[in-house]
Amino acid sequence: MPTMPATLDRFLTPSHQALWADADDFAAQEVLPRVERMEGAPNRVDRKVARLLAGRRWFGVTVPAAFGGMQAGHVAKTILIHRLARVSGAAAAILQASLIPVAALLHYGNDDQHTALLPSVADGSMLMSIAVTEPDQGGHIGGMTTSAEWDGTTWVLSGTKAHVGNSHVADLHVVVARTAPPGTRTTQALTAFLVRSDQKGVHAHRPTGKLGLHGFGFGLISFDRVRIPPHHILGEEGQGFAVAQSSSILYGRPNLAAVSLGLHEAAVALTAQYVSSRPRSKGVLADIGVVRDRLGQMGDRVIMARILAYHAVDMLDRGLPCDAELCAAKGRGHQLAADAGRDAMELHGANALTEGYPLERVWRDMQTTYAPAGTGEVQRIRLAENLLQEHRNPAEKIDDGDRIQWSVLLADRIRPARLDSTTAV
Repeated sequence: MPTMPATLDRFLTPSHQALWADADDFAAQEVLPRVERMEGAPNRVDRKVARLLAGRRWFGVTVPAAFGGMQAGHVAKTILIHRLARVSGAAAAILQASLIPVAALLHYGNDDQHTALLPSVADGSMLMSIAVTEPDQGGHIGGMTTSAEWDGTTWVLSGTKAHVGNSHVADLHVVVARTAPPGTRTTQALTAFLVRSDQKGVHAHRPTGKLGLHGFGFGLISFDRVRIPPHHILGEEGQGFAVAQSSSILYGRPNLAAVSLGLHEAAVALTAQYVSSRPRSKGVLADIGVVRDRLGQMGDRVIMARILAYHAVDMLDRGLPCDAELCAAKGRGHQLAADAGRDAMELHGANALTEGYPLERVWRDMQTTYAPAGTGEVQRIRLAENLLQEHRNPAEKIDDGDRIQWSVLLADRIRPARLDSTTAV
């Protein structure tokens, strides 16, 4: 069992440490035995892992205790995703993908929606997805074509969403659609709806093989004149942009940082093991200076990635402004992992391309964390805007939704009860 890094000591309470051990045990006992099966069926969605995670009530990690949730916060959420990703990127993706729409429900749901839905999220009987991305528009929210029209009694939703995490296991989708006429600002033109997966007109298309994350379904869902009652709007009409953006930034970014970190650590561990046992001349690969130099760089990167990931979510748990830190954790975290993945592949030589070596799977899974919740370029642009904000004329009005500090705006909705040394998670 890997030793808990002292690097993270300042972020982790005894309750977090207990959760860390629990997650490691679950990953070893329940997930690892299924990895080979998931890898052998790239077109298949593994529903068993989702059920196992639901059975641990981990989909409710940030749900308030009043609704049966763990109310454990973002550090705890990061622990669960991070430790799962060390063993299986797909298992970590199943957990993190359904936590993003949970954020949307927590942040924008009304009291009735919380009462009706959050207990089922907390006990694992209802999984959620969020459907924003489209086949032709990608993550360009302003170009969204999925629309909903009011017919006098209900909303009528039509369109197609792509790359929907847990598309085939979710019971309830948060679907963002255009509800305003052309020319309306994106920040006011979209609305988020709660749509059941079994409603007439909802169709999850047959899963197709992906480069990585085998077993995790992130597929295509079409909506053909799906009727949605007005009380199934999440937030207010015209607030869909805020629902999508805040959930992506406050949950999506740190979730993807945690997936990257777990895969990063797996790549480093596999490489250290490989070069320590691979014969070369009268010793092993690790005896060669240039190999040690490369391995040392990998160790340096993983320390930075750990600090970035946990520092950002610790700030989130403490109610501090941290949009910039979340940007850095996601964007830089992926880049650090990708660099380590490249080094690991090169140090493994031709064996890196062989299915029998776990590194081949880890490297493929690494490629999936770049685009979701904003590419590296998007994160750096946001960081630049944050710096430029310091030099902005105070009298200048800011109305660009991308520049909202979501960790400030939603601070009262995202800060959990702080865990003390005696609290059991």
